[in-house]
Amino acid sequence: MKEISYALGVNIGKSLKNSGIQNIDATDFAKGMNDVLSGNSLDIPESEARELLNDYFKKLQEERMRKNKTEGKQFLEENAKKEGIITTESGLQYQILTEGKGETPKASDRVKVHYHGTLINGTVFDSSVQRGEPAVFGVTQVISGWVEALQLMPVGSKWRLFIPHKLAYGAQGAGEMIQPFSTLIFDVELIEIVK
Repeated sequence: MKEISYALGVNIGKSLKNSGIQNIDATDFAKGMNDVLSGNSLDIPESEARELLNDYFKKLQEERMRKNKTEGKQFLEENAKKEGIITTESGLQYQILTEGKGETPKASDRVKVHYHGTLINGTVFDSSVQRGEPAVFGVTQVISGWVEALQLMPVGSKWRLFIPHKLAYGAQGAGEMIQPFSTLIFDVELIEIVK
């Protein structure tokens, strides 16, 4: 049971750390856990504990959103100064890695693309390249930064897209990896317009 107890501690600790929780007092945490599991009386009522946690997580989320907005804005401002970066009126930035010679998709088209998506810190959150299988979808079935870029890209092009949060997943984020107000980077290769 000693190994199971430790493994549970590792699992819960990792989950807490991934949630952005830092500077936790492990002794108090273990005491709270032990009091519940042993049926001891609690140092604070459960309703108060819930309220404390709700407030804490709300502040943590607000902090994370502020940080994501600030870091994304700074990243895009610096990126815009780099040679070869094109910024559209919407705020989308792109860099042409390979210039294609084919047709440019329309909003009503379906396309086949290879892509590699990262956060601005380099963390990969999705990649058809890593899966080894291109994706096929309608031009308007993706985030608005992609919708705009795809209608500018000739087939055969490979572009690096720098997508501000407002053209990505905005305040909602997406899944566990893409937090609210995240700026995203995609390498996108437009393979073909699917007829």
